[in-house]
Amino acid sequence: MDTAPPNDAPSPAHEGSPEGAVGSIVGPIEVSVVAPAHNEEENIPALVEQVGEALLPLGIGFEFVIVDDGSTDATREVVRSLMHDRPWLRCLSMADTPPGSGNGQSAAFHAGFRATRGRLIAVLDADLQNDPADYPAMLDLLATRDADMVQGDRSRARQDSPVRKWGSWVGRKFRLWLLGDRIRDTGCSLRVMKREVALALPLEFKGMHRFIPATAGMLGYKVVEMPVHHRPRVAGETKYGMGITKRALPGLIDCFAVRWMRARRRPVVGTEIEIDRNESAANAETPAVPVGERA
Repeated sequence: MDTAPPNDAPSPAHEGSPEGAVGSIVGPIEVSVVAPAHNEEENIPALVEQVGEALLPLGIGFEFVIVDDGSTDATREVVRSLMHDRPWLRCLSMADTPPGSGNGQSAAFHAGFRATRGRLIAVLDADLQNDPADYPAMLDLLATRDADMVQGDRSRARQDSPVRKWGSWVGRKFRLWLLGDRIRDTGCSLRVMKREVALALPLEFKGMHRFIPATAGMLGYKVVEMPVHHRPRVAGETKYGMGITKRALPGLIDCFAVRWMRARRRPVVGTEIEIDRNESAANAETPAVPVGERA
């Protein structure tokens, strides 16, 4: 690990009032925060407040893009109600979502990343289990380590059921054996990355959000890990299925798909070949001498 585990306690999931973290955009947007949300109406007010509390004191320009992924509750309306006195808050609605469900985290991240305007892109879940208070330290680590991505690691503070912890352990072993992926907590959505990294990720494919740090590493970007806080879900329902058919088997299939894509990936960077146009122009101005008149 690249830093010591956080010593301070995570901020409570529902501390404070939604009206606390207001403010205006300061200069050019440096950081864009993206959070996919599906039926998270109860968590949105505290989420917006906590993101503001984490970034406003830094004195940098930032924005928070909440991606409504096919919510059937009042998620979108709650976000809109909070936007009036928060110019840094935005709402993006996913199109063509299946009835009663969303297009998934990968698609929501793909759309959200392309809607952002910041040089850096930060990510978190909308269920309040990730703590935005970790962002300042992650931004500092990104700069001091000259990294392209800082990946959060919840393993020392994870507030999940034994079943979910076991499933994550199995998934981590699959990724290690099949992909050589040594990221300890690739399933943690709390991360910060350079914009170019976010836009290079093939998130139009379902399930690819599980391989964001691994894919970044495959593309040649520097990924460092940092211990972060983790909190239990206190409102709403988990959007992840459990068991072999909903998580384990699709995750294993996705590992093989990522391995196949890695083997098929080819360099796509080209170098333009230039000529000295002044020399070409000089040669063009010299009259050609007929062959028969040459000495």
